[in-house]
Amino acid sequence: MDIDDIKGRSLPETVLLSIRSRSARKAKATPRKRVNDTEIVVASYNVHKCIGTDRRFDPERTARVIREMSPDVIALQEADNRFGDRAGLLDLARLELETGLVPVPVSGNGKGHGWRGNVLLFKRGTVRDVHQLKLPGLEPRGALVAEIDLDEKRSLRVIAAHLGLLRRSRSEQARVVLDIMSSADERPTLLLGDLNEWRLGNRSALNTLHTTFGPTPAVPTFPSGLPVLALDRIMGNRHDLVSGVEAHDTPLSRVASDHLPLTAFVHL
Repeated sequence: MDIDDIKGRSLPETVLLSIRSRSARKAKATPRKRVNDTEIVVASYNVHKCIGTDRRFDPERTARVIREMSPDVIALQEADNRFGDRAGLLDLARLELETGLVPVPVSGNGKGHGWRGNVLLFKRGTVRDVHQLKLPGLEPRGALVAEIDLDEKRSLRVIAAHLGLLRRSRSEQARVVLDIMSSADERPTLLLGDLNEWRLGNRSALNTLHTTFGPTPAVPTFPSGLPVLALDRIMGNRHDLVSGVEAHDTPLSRVASDHLPLTAFVHL
């Protein structure tokens, strides 16, 4: 189910469409297969502080969902405690041993994994530069911007973000994301994250992003038990950069968080 399926439909119609779509789709627990070496698998996942829909705190279950996807690059949201010392919730050392994923380094995060709950992990390459952005709004929201040299020939800029719950805040935050981009800058760039926007078309607070990232698939990921809202996005600044966007819908991912992870292929 994509943006063309749900645009203009009422919420009850969208729910029925989601039920039919899920019943017709076989759950996949195997990693996505790359067509060739120029493709990488990217993912975005709001882990909900490792608390599942069964209300259990289970970081190992969250890690198992990540292993299911086997991504080359993944942006996590809500991977740190929000209050107190904001400690990280995952065993990143064990995750590296099992998947090869390492976090993009951030400064001043104390016991946290990332920046305001955003953690960006990658499997291979070198981080050339990283910026931590404070996003405007009433809530403490942020974005990580990383320049990653995947190998000697391929580089990728990744913006990992978690936008706010208020429409006005999301509009302001989207403009900050666009300020990162330059019209003369054609570096392949991804925007990954929980953008918290369920409206589509002209009603969307993310309309300004389309000038740079273009129209992209809006795949329902929330709530994980019966996804009807496309809150999570994977967007690229080139029309042929991102393909195969889909929710990672498995028995494990349906219970591990209130969001399903989102995956896609990136062609470099």
